[in-house]
Amino acid sequence: MHQHQFYIDGQWVEPAGSARLDVINPATEAPVGTIALGTAADVERAVAAARAAFPAFSATSREARLDLLARICDTYKKRYDDMARAICTEMGAPLKALAGSGQAGSGLAHFKIAAGALRDFPFEKIQGSTRIVREAIGVCGLITPWNWPANQIACKVAPALAAGCTMVLKPSELAPLSALVLAEILHEAGVPAGVFNLVNGDGEGVGAPLSAHPDVDMISFTGSTRAGKQVMKTAADTVKKVALELGGKSANILLDDADFPKAVKQGVQTLMVNSGQNCNAPSRMLVPEDRLDEVEALAAAAVARSVVGDPLADGTTMGPLANAAQFRRVQSLIEQGVAEGAKLVAGGPGRPQGIERGFFARPTIFSRVSSGMTIAREEIFGPVLSILPYKDEDDAVRIANDTPYGLSGYVSSADLGRARAVARRLRTGNVHLNGAPVDMTAPFGGYKQSGLGREWGAYGLEEFLETKAIIGYGADD
Repeated sequence: MHQHQFYIDGQWVEPAGSARLDVINPATEAPVGTIALGTAADVERAVAAARAAFPAFSATSREARLDLLARICDTYKKRYDDMARAICTEMGAPLKALAGSGQAGSGLAHFKIAAGALRDFPFEKIQGSTRIVREAIGVCGLITPWNWPANQIACKVAPALAAGCTMVLKPSELAPLSALVLAEILHEAGVPAGVFNLVNGDGEGVGAPLSAHPDVDMISFTGSTRAGKQVMKTAADTVKKVALELGGKSANILLDDADFPKAVKQGVQTLMVNSGQNCNAPSRMLVPEDRLDEVEALAAAAVARSVVGDPLADGTTMGPLANAAQFRRVQSLIEQGVAEGAKLVAGGPGRPQGIERGFFARPTIFSRVSSGMTIAREEIFGPVLSILPYKDEDDAVRIANDTPYGLSGYVSSADLGRARAVARRLRTGNVHLNGAPVDMTAPFGGYKQSGLGREWGAYGLEEFLETKAIIGYGADD
């Protein structure tokens, strides 16, 4: 796909500059398209369109926005295969095992969930003689990553539309194809001109001027903690709202009464989904120190089931890492784990046997890892599991919380009450008990350096609203 235009004010327009960027298929390392790279001038044009569209769109009724979301869902279904193939091509998710189910499906799900949240959301209430009103925050800058492109875009765009906001989207320049498909979906569904705008580009050329723009009322960013800090700094001068969904180093605590064969297998498989490129991945498995040998054997057996290869092939369970920079980072951290003395249970540096091209990494498991090791502290964002021993339950909680991150957590126990009690002690935005899957209507976001605010469902809708008190309004008639 070659798209050298931006979607601004309801139409595809020429960019202000002439810079281009190749879109690379991570499975082949070959270009599959090109995009234009935007500038501050393009951001200015897109923000002006969003600002002009805001008064009318924010005044639309709940019913009108529900109708719009329904049309978007219908159009998305027609373009579902296009979305899945774009995701597979741009970032390497296996087409049948992930891109065509979890990845593309999550984007559609967020539009459906936003409609459900909008249908019953209490935008106004009386408190004595004061009327409390929740209203659209304004023009929103949305900056999204490459690892779950449709998911991360939809979980911002859908609630922003539901709230009555207008927006400018800057998708990852490394995985822009799915965003272009979504722009076409929104256009066909009849999103009013100026409500949704898309400008491709990098952080310096588009992300920074979008974050700093005085006519942008809110920035919603998903990405690395390092980049999130920069977004906050850039946005600070205009005192706009900033919502951040950042990194994680989630602990997976296996209590001593857990079903170890089941919990270890599930923990390994959950980590390896999307080649480990999930911010909430259970990348630290915490196990009783007297069960280490057993866990190592179970983990090695579980990771051996991974089928790494061509993301278009039917049997592939794990595709490549999404880009060259991520491949280099993961390789470096695996090498550092070896150098720091962790026990290599499976995998290791380099590509899997028989694969000579593409950003493919070996599914890797380290054991006998201590909390001070680099692989236990840094978010690797790859198929690398660290197994850490603990002495008792208190020690497990201490190790789990010994991280600057706090996005997710996992606890397994035969005693649900015990698992619940441990979950309450974890300083994380969500905790999965006994392998419970993601709940897309629950709030998603983190403590500490994992971010600010919450996404998904009604909680995500709330992020795009301001609160107004009309005092002396009087009671309802």
